[in-house]
Amino acid sequence: MAQKVTIRDLAEAAGVSVTTVSQILNGKGERFSSDTKDRVLKLQKKMGYVPDYNARNLIMGSTQTIGVLVPNLANPFFSMFIKGIQQAAQLHHFVPIIFDANQNQKLQSMYIEELIKRAANGLIIASATLDANDIDRILTRNGIPYLLFDQNDAQIGDRVWVDDYKGGQMAANYLLSRGHRRIALLVGENITHNIQQRIAGFRAGMAKYRLTLSDDMVIQSSMTKLGGYQATADVLAKNATAVFSINDEMAIGLYRGVQERGLKIPDDLSIMGYDDIDLANFITPKLTSIHQPAFEMGQVATDLLIERLNNPRLAHQDKQLPLELIVRDSVKMIHSDIQ
Repeated sequence: MAQKVTIRDLAEAAGVSVTTVSQILNGKGERFSSDTKDRVLKLQKKMGYVPDYNARNLIMGSTQTIGVLVPNLANPFFSMFIKGIQQAAQLHHFVPIIFDANQNQKLQSMYIEELIKRAANGLIIASATLDANDIDRILTRNGIPYLLFDQNDAQIGDRVWVDDYKGGQMAANYLLSRGHRRIALLVGENITHNIQQRIAGFRAGMAKYRLTLSDDMVIQSSMTKLGGYQATADVLAKNATAVFSINDEMAIGLYRGVQERGLKIPDDLSIMGYDDIDLANFITPKLTSIHQPAFEMGQVATDLLIERLNNPRLAHQDKQLPLELIVRDSVKMIHSDIQ
């Protein structure tokens, strides 16, 4: 194998010192002539020289990396969240290191430790299963700023959040305004705090109509397309006119299960989701959902974290982003009068 090109090789080819090459490549070459800078940069490209990452970190005193921990990369919501992070990080010349913890708490803890070992400048933690106090204790002890997402009750660390309680209310209000009274709720097997808030808001919305959501109308399954699909029989057994799915992934799986049984959406069963992932607009019928601004959440989370890195003494940063009802074609009007 050919030997790796070193900074010394590049300096010799350019006829300058190693220090000169280092400063030019690190954006600190203002005192050198444009001819020298152009020569170094052209030779770098020609020779295929890539700076040694660890050596650069020692010189710069920063890895320029942000650790990102998400529970499920397969969920399009988190894919959009990461796209927002990537765009904002690029603007600030940071590189995100992304870990998918597959909703495994032990794996999440291990990844946080690995990011600490790799001297990530800061962390964005999108997990509702890890305890916020544990996160704070580990990261604060190691002097690593962090931002929490999906930790609506956290009073420590910076955070980006949406009002899931209000989101649940919005879903209930819409279904009830379309005349539905017998409504089933499709939720995950592990009820995290943000999902609890979503459910509580939905129950509160029904209470305004003097209705209750009984426990036997709540169906639990995995918060995936497969989980929604596997819950089909249990959902249909409730004889509901509408289902509120706690996320769009489950709703899309339920679509398949319902349609395989020869039933029509929304004629035979109305379905409403939560998140408004891109697929919601591409299934038939198009899925009515509560929109979470996933891309903007990723952008804002990154901006706040880098603001914290630049100014560690900033006051607590807490940014709430709005939810929006997106009405499409999956909920049928039963009657127009609102009781």
